[in-house]
Amino acid sequence: MNDYTNAIEVKDLTKRYDGFTLDNLSFNVPGGSIMGFIGQNGAGKTTTINTILNIVKPDSGTVKVFGLDHIRDEKEIKKHIAAVFDELPFDDRLTASDINVIMREIYDQWDSDKFFAFLDRFQLPKKKKFGKFSKGMKMKMQIAAALSHNAKLLIMDEATTGLDPVVRNEILDIFFEFLQDEEHSILMSSHITSDLEKIADSVTFIDKGKLLISGCKDDILESHAILRCSRADYEAIDKSDIVSARINDFSIDVMVSDADGCRRRYPGIITDKANLDDIMLFYVNRDKKEWR
Repeated sequence: MNDYTNAIEVKDLTKRYDGFTLDNLSFNVPGGSIMGFIGQNGAGKTTTINTILNIVKPDSGTVKVFGLDHIRDEKEIKKHIAAVFDELPFDDRLTASDINVIMREIYDQWDSDKFFAFLDRFQLPKKKKFGKFSKGMKMKMQIAAALSHNAKLLIMDEATTGLDPVVRNEILDIFFEFLQDEEHSILMSSHITSDLEKIADSVTFIDKGKLLISGCKDDILESHAILRCSRADYEAIDKSDIVSARINDFSIDVMVSDADGCRRRYPGIITDKANLDDIMLFYVNRDKKEWR
C-alpha cells in the first residue's frame, strides 16, 4: 500500500434515497487514531460506512482508504479492513471452531492462534453454537474474528449498542491495545457518546445526512460550553454566539461554540463544560434555535 496520512478520506460524498440524502459529506480519519462517528439513529452513519466499504454506491464524491480508491482498489483495501456491525454476520449453527476454519480460507493472514487467544480472553466457548450466545458474547466473537487477520483499519457500526457497561469497557480496552500499533486506525460509529468520550482522538458529528462538526475531540470539547442563564441574561447574549437554547421553566441553557470568548463577553453568567452528548443534542436542535 502507498504511504498515507489519513486512514480514510471522504470528500463531497452524496447519496440520495427517497426521503433521505447523505449531503456532500467530507471528513478524514487520521492514520493511527480513533474517530468517533456520532449522530442520532437515522443520521446517515450506516449509509456512510456502507459507502466506504463499497456496499453502497455513491451518487457523487470520492472515498480513499489508505490513500487508495475505495472502488478501483477494493480488493487490496479489504485485505486490511475489519468491519463489525450491530447486525450479526455468523450463521447461528456455526461454532467458534467452524468460524476459524471458514476465516482461514477467506483471509491470507488469518491467525488461528490469535483468534483462539481472544476466545480464551473473552471466555467464549469453542464448541457452542453461535445462536446460543448472548448478544455480548456474539459481539465479542465478531471482534475476535475482526482482529485476527492483521487488519490495519477497524470499522465499527453501532457495535456496542445494547451491551452492558462491563462488556463495553472490556471491548474498549481491546481497542486501546489495537491502537498501540501506530499503523492501526478505528472509525467507530455510535450514539453512545460516553464510550467515544473515553477513547476517541477525533469526532465527526452528522445529522440528517449533513456534517455538523468534525475535528479533534479535545478541541471540540474545550471550544463548546453551556451558559446557565436567566431570561435577562439570555436576552443580552449576541444571537450569533448561540448554537441553540434549551428553554426550561425557570432558566435557559445556551450552547456556545466559542467558550473562551463568551466567558470574556458575559462574565456574570455561569459557564459549564459541555460533553459530547450535550453538543450533539444542542446541534441537532440548532434549526429551532429555541427548544424544550
